[in-house]
Amino acid sequence: MSKKLHFTMACGDYEIARPLRDGRVQPDGIELTVLSDPSSRDRTWRIARQSEVDICEFNVCGYFMARSNDHPYIALPVFLHRRFRHGFVFVNTQKGIKSPKDLIGKRVGSAHTFPPANNVWMRGILEEHYGAPVRSMTHVVDNFEDVPFDPTPDMNIEVNKSGKSMEQMLLDGDLDALFAPSTPEPFLKGDKRIGRLFADPKQEEVAYFKKTGIFPVMHATLIRQEIVDKYPWVPTILVRAFEDAKRMAYGRVSNPRVVPLAFWVDAWEEQRALMGPDPWRYGMDEYNKKSLGAALRYTQEQGLTKKNLGVEEQFCTVDQQTITQRFGYGA
Repeated sequence: MSKKLHFTMACGDYEIARPLRDGRVQPDGIELTVLSDPSSRDRTWRIARQSEVDICEFNVCGYFMARSNDHPYIALPVFLHRRFRHGFVFVNTQKGIKSPKDLIGKRVGSAHTFPPANNVWMRGILEEHYGAPVRSMTHVVDNFEDVPFDPTPDMNIEVNKSGKSMEQMLLDGDLDALFAPSTPEPFLKGDKRIGRLFADPKQEEVAYFKKTGIFPVMHATLIRQEIVDKYPWVPTILVRAFEDAKRMAYGRVSNPRVVPLAFWVDAWEEQRALMGPDPWRYGMDEYNKKSLGAALRYTQEQGLTKKNLGVEEQFCTVDQQTITQRFGYGA
């Protein structure tokens, strides 16, 4: 019996990747040990500082930063996490902030650190599409860890030394606004001191997609460069396996009996009408290059990269034509 290559992989417990974790999909010639328990920040630390696993889901903007510093990983064109960010900008309701331009001159919290993709994306979108320049705000962060960087002199960044959480600072008025990775608990509990910047974020997100064609990529999937150098066939095999897993997931969740939501079919059909049959698609087609190009541009504009690398040179070359023909969709 031929011996398979064995790699460790860390990624979130996403439906579109679960068949790789439970073994229903097995990459040809490869055996995977999949770790899904670590949090997103834990995965970032493990790769950025420790280089602990062979393949790992990773903040795409942090990856651009790391790559510019010659980090020993390269990205596969596999994007397990995407998310519109308009619904994750929160404001103190007593500060009179009614529109994005009202953030000019304000103190804005960037949860955890400055570089996470959710923060980079929303800062970039607010500047490019709403006239609220990133350098017009004071950005408050918990620390500078994960991927090290030296802020440009014109970027106003402060480290939170209050001993309070970002959410508490917002509630107390120490912050005017907050870029949050997820919906803050006080908002879910109905605390009147916190509200969304955009009253109808879905409407803003739909309008943004119609205008730009961008469904923001939050995370890329990294692989050790030495693996790609030694086994150049591995990237295409892995992308095929991720595609197999995603198609299997699509087939499962399209069954309304699987998802416990009364109007799931309506939501599924609405997404397909707006974004097409595969908004989570992989590869380096124009759809993905547009999203990645925006993320890279925002990362560069916010002073987080030392080298102006292009998008495509930061991703493994895979046999995209074979994958497109195999799965029936692509560019």
